[in-house]
Amino acid sequence: MASARIGISGWRYQGWRGDFYPKGLAQRRELEYASERLGTIEINGSFYSLQRPSSYRAWFDATPDDFVFAVKGGRFVTHMKRLLDVDEALANFFASGILALGPKLGPLLWQLPPTLGFDEPRLSGFFDLLPRTTTNAV
Repeated sequence: MASARIGISGWRYQGWRGDFYPKGLAQRRELEYASERLGTIEINGSFYSLQRPSSYRAWFDATPDDFVFAVKGGRFVTHMKRLLDVDEALANFFASGILALGPKLGPLLWQLPPTLGFDEPRLSGFFDLLPRTTTNAV
């Protein structure tokens, strides 16, 4: 059965402190707080740089059992390499620790640059490189 989740695109927003986040809540507890109120949150730091395996494990530990993360693919792949010649970059992305999210790993979001027009062969080639299961991503 299909399900829908309501979430946010990150959890560290200074402007939310004292409004969404209670006054005095330690920044290190913001993910925990948000994940108790929403079913999913996007990890968008992975767009800007590879994250550490220890970070993915800490995020896993800070969230409820039924929580799901959406992980944003790296801009190096999408904006700099523009989906071409990305075998090594994809291997590095998947080796960075996202599989430590285990059952909390939800969709991967690949945000394409607005200047990248539709190019079916380029997209098909990129899609062919993506693993179809977490076992294939190792």
